[in-house]
Amino acid sequence: MTSMPNYGDLRAELETLTTEAFRPELSDIDRLSTLQIARLMNGEDTTVPAAVAAQLPLIAAAIDGIAERMARGGRLVYAGAGTAGRLGVLDASECPPTFNTDPSRVVGVIAGGPTAMVTSIEGAEDSRELAAADLDALALTADDTVVGVSASGRTPYAVGAVEHARKQGALTIGLSCNAHSALASAADHGIEVVVGPELLTGSTRLKSGTAQKLVLNMLSTITMIRLGKTYGNLMVDVRASNEKLRARSRRIVALATGASDEEIERALAATDGEVKNAILTILGGVDGPTAARLLEESEGHLRAALAASAG
Repeated sequence: MTSMPNYGDLRAELETLTTEAFRPELSDIDRLSTLQIARLMNGEDTTVPAAVAAQLPLIAAAIDGIAERMARGGRLVYAGAGTAGRLGVLDASECPPTFNTDPSRVVGVIAGGPTAMVTSIEGAEDSRELAAADLDALALTADDTVVGVSASGRTPYAVGAVEHARKQGALTIGLSCNAHSALASAADHGIEVVVGPELLTGSTRLKSGTAQKLVLNMLSTITMIRLGKTYGNLMVDVRASNEKLRARSRRIVALATGASDEEIERALAATDGEVKNAILTILGGVDGPTAARLLEESEGHLRAALAASAG
């Protein structure tokens, strides 16, 4: 006979979490007009950036650790359940088209697997063993970074992922929305963005989800800037996989070089459509093969390749 979970203990634990706190002043929210509720929600959301700002030094330190390892060939892995897991998968999935990264370099694992992206498999979040198995499938190394994401900071899947990754020698980051969380304690870098109680009690897809999205944006974007995936604020590694992106790639070359349309087309033709290479051929006055060699020698950093072309 299986024992029943002790819901009393779990309820008591949840009641200590800021993200689960009840706000009696909002108990009549369903009686308000739609516009009044929208204003309330908007007001709540304006508090999130300040909560993120309080964590910026810790976020920056974590990014430096990620970038150092990714420069050696490591991967960035997000692990979470429910909303937190979906946000990690979303951020990972947007890196290949934005930065032309191999899909294996930034990965999102979610409790319950891919099905959990569109179907709630919330029970999967209770398993530390499932997290360990999901990470073992990736064969972690010391050059990898695992980011556990959990609004509560207590989700067993996220905490288990960080604990398991740390045992494998990987760098670990714990992103939560409660202070003094088990997730932050388990990680090398604990980032706790405390956004306060939600508009709907315990609905952490709201302010907590927004905060997590903002931080994940920073982790991936600034890491890619550090890795030379941009030139200034231009996405020079963008993958031109559709008409919009092909047009954007030409605009990026134009913004970076000021070249004419004809010169841009020649440069892209000479570099198989690679934006970064095309910019180097124009600004560095080199041919396509030379641009490719200089970028390889500069580990993809366009500014360094330009300096080398001038030398």
